Amino acid sequence: MIRFEDVHKAFGSNRVLRGLTLHVPKGTSMVIIGGSGTGKSVAIKSVLGLVTPDTGRILVDGKDTTSGDRDAFLARFGMLFQGGALFDSLPVWQNVGFRLLRGALKRPQAEAREIAIEKLRRVGLKPEVADLFPAELSGGMQKRVGLARAIAADPEIIFFDEPTTGLDPIMAGVINELIREIVVEMGATAMTITHDMTSVRAIADNVAMLHDGVIKWTGPVAQMDHSGDPYLDQFIHGRAEGPIEAVR
Repeated sequence: MIRFEDVHKAFGSNRVLRGLTLHVPKGTSMVIIGGSGTGKSVAIKSVLGLVTPDTGRILVDGKDTTSGDRDAFLARFGMLFQGGALFDSLPVWQNVGFRLLRGALKRPQAEAREIAIEKLRRVGLKPEVADLFPAELSGGMQKRVGLARAIAADPEIIFFDEPTTGLDPIMAGVINELIREIVVEMGATAMTITHDMTSVRAIADNVAMLHDGVIKWTGPVAQMDHSGDPYLDQFIHGRAEGPIEAVR
């Protein structure tokens, strides 16, 4: 579904992606791991066209991401942002149904509200939450609202940016289970970036280790612990010593 072919991206003298090549099969869950500043977020932004690669190609369903109808292209995606990114001035249901109230996916307001309430129910939130504002919700509830928004338009592809950041271990486990259930249920292609190895094991079909702008290892999550790759081994076990230099 998603193919990175020798993608390079630099910001001035900072070469972030240095030949990223990665294939994400349709209907599977790919988790990209790696330290801060290794290019994980830039990779996702490049797929969406928020960042333009200097060289290389990115294909979605066999088509170059730079061609065709931009609105129709973006309508295929859902996104759960790291910080929630909810609109403080809008009630929860309008946050969830944001894309359904405007643009190419616009629906009548009553229909958008109905869909929003159904998606809230899918992530374990009661209908009365719909008329609250984000500031009235706990961090875990805000994350669920963000997840409901990500799936509101039934996207083919969903991106998850550090989905459990800031959550306690129990709530993180709940979010991981929800993500896995929803991805399987929808048959969506998922791409997640995270530092949380518990999330990796709960969400991933396949894992890719990104370091210094290139993929050092990729394979099924079941092979991760016995990969033989020194970069992956150091990262998943949190060792200070190894080929990845720790900033001291």
